[in-house]
Amino acid sequence: MISEAIQATTVYFVRPGRDNTEDTLQLAKKRADELGIKTIVVATTKGDTGARAAEVFRGYKLIAVTHAQGWREPDTQEVTEESRAAMLQRGAIIHTATHIFGGVGRAVRKQFNTYMLDDLLAQTLRLFGEGMKVVCEMAGMCADAGLVRTDEDAVFIAGTGRGADTAVVLKPANTVDFFKMRVREVICKPRG
Repeated sequence: MISEAIQATTVYFVRPGRDNTEDTLQLAKKRADELGIKTIVVATTKGDTGARAAEVFRGYKLIAVTHAQGWREPDTQEVTEESRAAMLQRGAIIHTATHIFGGVGRAVRKQFNTYMLDDLLAQTLRLFGEGMKVVCEMAGMCADAGLVRTDEDAVFIAGTGRGADTAVVLKPANTVDFFKMRVREVICKPRG
């Protein structure tokens, strides 16, 4: 007999990708409400997922994390102006910063064709899916920026490619304390 436990449901999507976005957002909202969590962090590339999350999570502290400036090509930002305006209008905070698994280490990999420690951490987290790597990365980025507390759980949402297919309850940590981060619950993720 289990003496002390929390019972929660995890949803496993058959396929990864953007087709799971609406379900992921709704599942994340339901669990956040059950746990009384008011801080939500969502990954957004072009801004579509962030804009939709800003609708779903009205009244919450929503942080939309974008790709860093110049991620795809120099001097460009992938979030569209329309999506940026929609997120801001609905009260979202937009956070654009260097990815903790894709900064100088990625430059070394590109220049010298070798892998660095951050690449190894990222690849290890990808064993659980692309979204799991991203939620952990965002947790460090947002903690370092002072946007999330390291002593409170938050809900983090990410995906595989575009859209959202992964949501977790996570206790963030600053990058310098990365291994103190804890994924408390997996709300949903792709199975494949």
